[in-house]
Amino acid sequence: MLQESSHKQLRIIIAGGGTGGHIFPAIAVAQAIQKLQPNAAILFVGARGKMEMEKVPQAGYAIKGLTIAGLNRSNMLKNITLPFKLIKSFFEVRTIFNQFKPNAVFGVGGYSSFPVLKFAQAKNIPTFIHESNAFAGKANIWLGENATKIFTGTQGMEKFFPANKIMVTGNPIRKNITESSYSKEAALLQFGLLPDRTTILIIGGSLGAASINNAIQQSLTWFHQSGVQLIWQTGKPKAKTYVQAASEFNNVYVSNFIDNMSAAYTAADIIVSRSGAMAVAEICNTAKAAVFVPYPHAAEDHQTFNAKNLVDAGAALMVKDSEVNELLLTVLQKLINDNKLVSSMQENIKNFSLLAADDKIASEIINNIKF
Repeated sequence: MLQESSHKQLRIIIAGGGTGGHIFPAIAVAQAIQKLQPNAAILFVGARGKMEMEKVPQAGYAIKGLTIAGLNRSNMLKNITLPFKLIKSFFEVRTIFNQFKPNAVFGVGGYSSFPVLKFAQAKNIPTFIHESNAFAGKANIWLGENATKIFTGTQGMEKFFPANKIMVTGNPIRKNITESSYSKEAALLQFGLLPDRTTILIIGGSLGAASINNAIQQSLTWFHQSGVQLIWQTGKPKAKTYVQAASEFNNVYVSNFIDNMSAAYTAADIIVSRSGAMAVAEICNTAKAAVFVPYPHAAEDHQTFNAKNLVDAGAALMVKDSEVNELLLTVLQKLINDNKLVSSMQENIKNFSLLAADDKIASEIINNIKF
């Protein structure tokens, strides 16, 4: 079908977002599609006010925003307007489809993907889903029954989706991470840090992680006295507070968002991170020792499932969010002082690296489109 469709234009909507863990893999797949089909027309659909509205145009793609919000699990009163926003979003989706006329829709997760894929399925337009987590989200489960193909980041997803529709691809990773050209010394220089010192990368996700940030802030003096360097992505909330706290220490690079993650991963010896599926996939690809702190309010607690797969295989360590202040520094001290453990974790985590997911997904989408 690939050769057969080469003279036709693929018009694909990519729906979803909310976090970098959805947005950057979506962009990676879009780039892979255009590598195979240079004349493909690609339109992103996301949620107004979310980070995809900034990051997608920066990558060179058009995006339309929906008036939609996700379910607020901590304050149910805030969900009163949700049904009205969902209804409005379906009208917005209909307008987008009438104007763009897609012949395929690819959903990467995030609440903006649901009305887009649901509308496409009602119109018998081929739909493709990528489920990045080890525990599938409810929206993807609902959509999976009528999806054309379901791409998964891990094995064993038959308990959530029809087995005959599943294709295990792994999770798409940004090319600038998989194809890093930095030496470790050059990577450290990008952050104004010194070679030959243990360097820890702290990434709480694109939106930040308060528990991790607070624990790191409280331990800044210890890291300085121990000669340990930090590359610290704080996320936007309270970023000024953390930047101010780190300003007196020359062993810390701190920013609310790190654009050059390729250099950050290369520079690091140890990584502290939330365990969203994309963060896990990128860390597996880097083959670094990692301490995961799962976000406790993630839907279906999927971040704990993601981390546990690696912990059970001796490929990573895990600290509960509620225990970060008490245990994170102790766990990091253990890794800093145990080269044998670090080497073992680095070897074991390599087994979880699945490469070229973006190319596999792009090829499968194109091969399943009938013009």
